[in-house]
Amino acid sequence: MESIPKYDIIVMGGSAGSIPVCISLLKALSNNKHIPVVLIIHRMRNVVSQLDKLLTREVGSIKVTEPEDKQLIAKGRVYLAPQNYHLLFEEDDSFSLDYSDPVHYSRPSIDVSFESAGRAYGNRVLAILLSGANADGSYGISYLSDIGADCIVQDPNSAQYPTMPSSAIALGKNIRIMNEAEMVAFLQEL
Repeated sequence: MESIPKYDIIVMGGSAGSIPVCISLLKALSNNKHIPVVLIIHRMRNVVSQLDKLLTREVGSIKVTEPEDKQLIAKGRVYLAPQNYHLLFEEDDSFSLDYSDPVHYSRPSIDVSFESAGRAYGNRVLAILLSGANADGSYGISYLSDIGADCIVQDPNSAQYPTMPSSAIALGKNIRIMNEAEMVAFLQEL
């Protein structure tokens, strides 16, 4: 008999310095067939990005795609928030793309996506916040922590840019702090 996953969705946010850790975490999830994974990674707005292709190539066993507006969220798939849109989650298990103002100078904003995931999935969210040079994601992960979701923040001492994880730790109450190896081990147990 197949066990029921603890989480309905994994959301992972990061910015400067987060890509190498993100690749390690995706490799740790390579056997995941049940939980959708959504990446919210800051990128420059006016430069064509091929981050989805880079992540697919580097991870090898996982295809990373950018979702379309109203696309249904599939189990075990890995999605990357499209460049220059906020990525929202709907209660019918679909995505919604939003072009409202940047938050913390960022679109996609990690705060916007994390809060939206919490409204759609409640405490069945696993949120991970990685390295970054601004505070985006700190309010979102604090909100998820407040509603009982499991939240992990990269140890600022192990982050290339500690501002993002440090800001989250300053706001959140029930947030686990892990280095890359600890996050990999945690995800391999899912």
